[in-house]
Amino acid sequence: MTGSFAPVAQTSRDLASTSSRTAKRALIADLLRGTEPDELALVAAWLSGGVRQRRLGVGWSTLRAAGDEPAGPGATIAQVDEAFEALATTSGAGSTAVRAELLRTLWRAATPPERDFITRLVTGDLRQGALESLVADGAAEAFGVPAAALRRSAMLLGSTPAAVQLAGTAGRDGLEAVRLGLGIGVQPMLASPAPDVATAVATTGLPAVVDHKLDGIRLQVHREGDRVWLFTRSLDEISARLPGVVRQVLALPAEQLVLDAELLGLGPDGRPAPFQQIAAVAASTPAEELDPAVELQLFCFDLLHLDGEDWMDRPLHQRRARLVELLPASMVVDHVLAEDVDQAQAAFERAVADGFEGVVVKALDGPWQAGRRAAKWVKVKPRHTLDLVVLGAEWGYGRRTGWLSNLHLAARDGDRLVMVGKTFKGLTDELLRWQTERFGQLEVRRTRSTVFIRPEVVVEVAVDGVQQSTRYPGGVALRFARVVRYRPDKTAEQATSIEQVRSLWRAGGVDVEAARDAAGNDAFFEATAPADEHPGSADG
Repeated sequence: MTGSFAPVAQTSRDLASTSSRTAKRALIADLLRGTEPDELALVAAWLSGGVRQRRLGVGWSTLRAAGDEPAGPGATIAQVDEAFEALATTSGAGSTAVRAELLRTLWRAATPPERDFITRLVTGDLRQGALESLVADGAAEAFGVPAAALRRSAMLLGSTPAAVQLAGTAGRDGLEAVRLGLGIGVQPMLASPAPDVATAVATTGLPAVVDHKLDGIRLQVHREGDRVWLFTRSLDEISARLPGVVRQVLALPAEQLVLDAELLGLGPDGRPAPFQQIAAVAASTPAEELDPAVELQLFCFDLLHLDGEDWMDRPLHQRRARLVELLPASMVVDHVLAEDVDQAQAAFERAVADGFEGVVVKALDGPWQAGRRAAKWVKVKPRHTLDLVVLGAEWGYGRRTGWLSNLHLAARDGDRLVMVGKTFKGLTDELLRWQTERFGQLEVRRTRSTVFIRPEVVVEVAVDGVQQSTRYPGGVALRFARVVRYRPDKTAEQATSIEQVRSLWRAGGVDVEAARDAAGNDAFFEATAPADEHPGSADG
């Protein structure tokens, strides 16, 4: 039996019409209560702004090619999912025409409101404020289960929609029975940023473990007997691309194992190679095709499971001690136990001098918390870097004519994104070519000067600091932002929050109060900001 798609589309409209989190949660709960049990995961994914198939290959050009069919009587949930599956599995020559025909077939079943929801869903323009966390809360209310139990289950299953379905079919007992599964990628634990080592250790407490922060590919390593899975930060499984790493894992004295690790490229001098030299590993290039002068090395820093026993909830000092016993020293991330701030600062300076990104300061008593950016792990870099969402880009001029150049950058603010600056600095010709092609695929609308895209591309930028701004909605603007790299391993929900951006200002990224006193008013901040950091005019 399958349910009607109409309530899903209606709920989406209702969600967009209210800013109340409580009201949104109630709307989601009402919809989920009336959804068939075997369709709960689909509905939860759609309300979160995603699809089961992850990528459908549908953009505005395909939607335009589908035309405007007469309105249908109403689609079912199964019909929509079947159409999405067909769209996702269509490829090769003529695939655009095939996808357009698939959409025309779906349009002949769907009502106009249903078409509107599908269009916004597949173009990433849902804008209803129902992120995964809110869908999880709505499911907890719908099925009378603790929200914490549902979230933990979602982390261990690597899927909020899967946890929602479990809550609806097995209740609290089913959620609490979920354990770390071998071969199932878990959302990674994340570190919160700090402006300096002293702030970091004040957050974690002393003594603390101070790890080198590696600029590589985050890997979650799973082993069961002779089978090894390697999951990236985005939970893509890439073991086939890394046979050398698989051999390293199989040589370890364990039958069942889950490790948290980083894959790093080392140059002939033993120093870390640039991230770009190994980034292809997370895409499609087999490791054997990389620069032979770059040695891929797995560095592990946490133990989550060992031979039938979960270690996630044990304190870090126990997990780290067992990790050091289990692995050869060459596979363990370089670290020190700092008893005071001076020792932590010395570790930071040594890490930077050796070519690493900085350090991660970790509380000794902290558990491993899947999917959390917790105060138990605090990262410190020698510069301010932010992971921001690209909202669009402006066409370049001069030697950049024909390329999309000046990026519009945004931080997370709850369920929405707020713009915090622009930059065209740090973009190589290769990046300009790449983003012009990629942004064309993600386009949602354009003006004479700017192409606006689906908010799903994350870029790491370095900044000299943050200043107060009366022109940006978040109240702050970046100073001298420049692109470091794109982050295909991060989603928009994992981008830097507006509070984290503001914390740089409060931590002294720029002396706002002194500058205001000297200038007499906020005009100082607009007058001293670089031209490319200003908001756009009417075209913005």
